[in-house]
Amino acid sequence: MDHLIEDLTCSVCFNIYDDPRILKCSHTFCKNCLENINRSSDSYVWRISVGRLKCPTCRGITDVTLGVHTLPINFALKSIVEKFKNNNHFSVRTCAEHQGKQLKLFCLKDRKLICDQCCEVGQHQNHPTEELERAYRKERKTASKLLAILREQNFTGVTPVIKALEEQLEECKTIIQEDKKEVFNFFDKTIEVLERKKQDLLAALNDLDQNIGAVYSPKIEAMKQIQDEELDLISLSSTTQDEDSPFEYLDNIHTIEKGMHALKKQQLCSVQAVQICPRVGQILKDQWNKTSIIDAHRQPTPKFEFRFNATRTANFSFTWTLFVMLFFSLMALLCLVYPEMLFKLTNWCENYFLKTMEPVLGCFGIQKSTSQRMTKPFLDFVSYLYSLPSTYVY
Repeated sequence: MDHLIEDLTCSVCFNIYDDPRILKCSHTFCKNCLENINRSSDSYVWRISVGRLKCPTCRGITDVTLGVHTLPINFALKSIVEKFKNNNHFSVRTCAEHQGKQLKLFCLKDRKLICDQCCEVGQHQNHPTEELERAYRKERKTASKLLAILREQNFTGVTPVIKALEEQLEECKTIIQEDKKEVFNFFDKTIEVLERKKQDLLAALNDLDQNIGAVYSPKIEAMKQIQDEELDLISLSSTTQDEDSPFEYLDNIHTIEKGMHALKKQQLCSVQAVQICPRVGQILKDQWNKTSIIDAHRQPTPKFEFRFNATRTANFSFTWTLFVMLFFSLMALLCLVYPEMLFKLTNWCENYFLKTMEPVLGCFGIQKSTSQRMTKPFLDFVSYLYSLPSTYVY
């Protein structure tokens, strides 16, 4: 019985359903309860906008633009309620704590329906109570008063808070959208600048590639032509070995010798070390790694070039000989100023250049005999100066 009464009770007014209407979400409420909710223009507990009603149970939205009376009637539930009322069961409700006890009293302190046993041994012991009918008559207008308070006085003050929060939300979303546009604009421009600089560098390298090809292609073609002539002579020599005809044999030998003589006169291209500068890796390390994104467009496009390293054509023997002569000339002047050091310096110079400097001179192709010839005239000159009287020296 208790479960049946609970199923027949509206969750808004807590009374037996009166003209039950079904919302879009399939929940059922009294028509009067839905109309009261719909009329509560200042209450946003269930209603979210004009013509739209939020279900008190699941918060589902139902369109009531044409009025609550247009909502479908729950005929099945209405039939059950009418049968229940006809059997006089609508006024009977039992206590949940004391099974089978009817709720006949109303606790004025706790504002709750109770049974007789609740007053004697339950938690409502010694609480002031009234009979159910009398309490009902007293509290009959309470719902209207509460509804008026909820409608007119903005009871919780939640409406302006919701409005302020919604305005702040829209403002934040606007700011975020503007910042997103700034991000896209900045990085699009940066990518455009970097892409342009990348294409400039690649174009400069392509130009260098074409220049190198223009220099090397003729040389390689000329060398391949000499190689083909050499291969032709090799092939002719190979076939001549098996030639039985004296005429053909001698003609081929003459042709081979003439071709070999001509090949010997061919001038081969000199292969020199090549240097490409500047290198892109060094540019990126020295310039781009130290450049901010804002100044990227100011970076100049380098001019790449290649050059052949100069070969060592200088005569190191002559250079070294000149250095030695200057060194010994300086030593001679010092000896003239300090005659007592002459003999010691002579021995030191001889030992140093014949022993210590011999490996160094060998690296430049100067033999031991050459170094002896270089130092002997100076040593003879120093010995001559040492043999002169001091008056000639000074």
